[in-house]
Amino acid sequence: MIWAVTIGTFLAVMVVVVSLFYAFASGEPAMVRRLSRLADAASDSTKEAFAQKQSDRAQGALVSIGQLVPGGTSSRAQLMMTRAGFRNPNAVLTLRGVRVLLPIALVGAGYFTGIYAYYPALILVGAFLAGLLLPEIWLLWTINARRERLRRALPDALDLLVICVEAGLGLDQALMLVSQELKVVHGDLSDELQLVNLEMRVGKSRLEALRELARRTGIDDLKALVAMLVQTERFGTSIASSLRVHSDDLRTRRRQRAEEMGAKTTIKMVPILVLFIFPALMVVILLPAIITIIRQFAKLGLG
Repeated sequence: MIWAVTIGTFLAVMVVVVSLFYAFASGEPAMVRRLSRLADAASDSTKEAFAQKQSDRAQGALVSIGQLVPGGTSSRAQLMMTRAGFRNPNAVLTLRGVRVLLPIALVGAGYFTGIYAYYPALILVGAFLAGLLLPEIWLLWTINARRERLRRALPDALDLLVICVEAGLGLDQALMLVSQELKVVHGDLSDELQLVNLEMRVGKSRLEALRELARRTGIDDLKALVAMLVQTERFGTSIASSLRVHSDDLRTRRRQRAEEMGAKTTIKMVPILVLFIFPALMVVILLPAIITIIRQFAKLGLG
């Protein structure tokens, strides 16, 4: 009887302790956490697969519409898409499909919402022209933004390239290592350098791959780098010293470009001051005096 009471009391105490532990524990059990992570990973992968499938369907529809438009995929259009960061062969047809659908969508939106009733011809023609011009404006903006990112990343890449070459690596191995190290910080330049490495693996020479890089990006700093490497290989000078001098020159250009942009701010602020700041200042400064003068004239007139 005593043993039964003791065992029952022990079990009751253990149940209470375990219940309190699970009630006040800060985290979930390890098994529950692992199962929840697996479930979340499965749901995330399912969502990503669904989103990718829908994106592929939309792209396929745009490509089909773009193929209906006469005119092939010109080299210039493909180069523009490559400079914007889109290397898919169907990127040109996708943009062409957007150029076809967007004017129709904007005109339809203006018609079915009733906005066209105020100025029918102006609004509908404006919506059609906006649909034609917006894809081109977006493409040019994307190209300029990517060029600016590549231009800002180039001095850091050259510094790292100089360190790798001076440590004893060849230029090909140094380019591969720099492309791997810059993947997190400067993803665009890392992708371009990895593409250079892939082109050299399939049989292109280093100078041809670098010239293709300069043509593909359209950046003057990269063109100057390629010209410097051509001269270095032709005359047999030290690559490390040439890269160091070129890196210092790039940083000087970067500082001068920043100083130029800073000097332009005063000119760019003039329209803002004239159109927005000065009228408000004139109202704040002169309006009390004008009110006082009007009151004085009113008193003189009454008198």
